[in-house]
Amino acid sequence: MPLTVDDVDRFEASRPRLQAIAYRLLGSAGEAEDAVQETFLRWQATDVDHIEVPEAWLTKVLTNLCLNQLTSARARRETYVGQWLPEPLLAGDPLLGPADTAEQRESVSYAVLTLMERLSPNERAVYVLREAFDYPHREIAEILDITEAASQQIFHRAKKHVSDGKARTATDEAAARRIVEEFLTAATTGRIESLVRLLTEDAVAVGDGGGKIPARAKAFQGAVAVAKFLRGLFKPAEVKRALVGGSPEVYIWTANGEPAVVVVVDGRVVGVMCLEVTAGGISAVRSQVNPDKLERATAQWAAADHGEPLLRWSEE
Repeated sequence: MPLTVDDVDRFEASRPRLQAIAYRLLGSAGEAEDAVQETFLRWQATDVDHIEVPEAWLTKVLTNLCLNQLTSARARRETYVGQWLPEPLLAGDPLLGPADTAEQRESVSYAVLTLMERLSPNERAVYVLREAFDYPHREIAEILDITEAASQQIFHRAKKHVSDGKARTATDEAAARRIVEEFLTAATTGRIESLVRLLTEDAVAVGDGGGKIPARAKAFQGAVAVAKFLRGLFKPAEVKRALVGGSPEVYIWTANGEPAVVVVVDGRVVGVMCLEVTAGGISAVRSQVNPDKLERATAQWAAADHGEPLLRWSEE
C-alpha cells in the first residue's frame, strides 16, 4: 500500500532525530544518512496503519540498522590505514541534532564520539539513546530486544567507560577560544615552551589521513612530544606539502560543539583539528585530514559566513 502524504510527513518530522541518532551511533554523516534512507524504504514497504507508535517503530528499525553497520564497521577498521577518527561536523550542521542539555552537547563532541569507539555496538546504542535522547530504559529494552534491567546495566557500564577516558573539567566557551587563539599563535610562531604550557601533561595528538594524506599511525603522547609535533606541523612548508599545495587559510571555528582549527585551501576544507580544552589546558588534539571525511564540512563551509582567516600562508 503506497504511503499517503501524511505518512511521508510523519517520517520527515522524525528525520532530524533519526539522523542525529544515526550520526552519534556511526560517527559518519554519509553512513548516517544511508541508514535513515534505508529506514524510510522500510517504512514505505510496511503497512503503516498497523504501527501503533511510529516514532518507536522508526527508532527501532534505525537503531538495528546502525547496529548491523557498527558490527561490519569494526571489521573494516581493522584494515583501515592509520588511526580512525569520526567525521567532524561544523557548527550549524543539522546532523548535530539537539543541544539543549549538557548531555546532548557532550554526546556529539568529537572527544566522546572517539571514546565511544571503545564500546560494543549494544553499549553504544544504549548510551546514545539514554544519554543524548533521554529514552527510558523500558523503551530502549524494546528497541534492542533486551530486558529493562540489562539496559540499565549496559548503560552504567558504557557511561563508566566513557567517563573514565574523558577529561573531566571543561572550561567556558570564551576561555576556550582564548586558549585556542594562544595555541594557534604559539604553534605558528614555533614557540614550543608556550605550546607546552597550553597543553596538559598527558596531552595526546592523533590524526586520520585514511591512507590518502600523510598522518602518523601512532598517537603522540605527552605535552613535549605533542608540542614538538605541532611546531613542525604548522611550519608553512609542511602545511602546504601535507595538504596538497595551494594557499592554506586557517580559521578558529567550532566542530561537534568543540573549539576547532579549520584549514581551507581554495574553498575546500582540507583539515579540521578538534581540540579538547579543559581547565588544565588542551588535553587532546584530534586532526581529521582524510578528504573522504571532509566533503560535508566543505559543503557546510561554503554556506557559512566565516569572515577573514586568522592566518593565511601565501604561495611563496
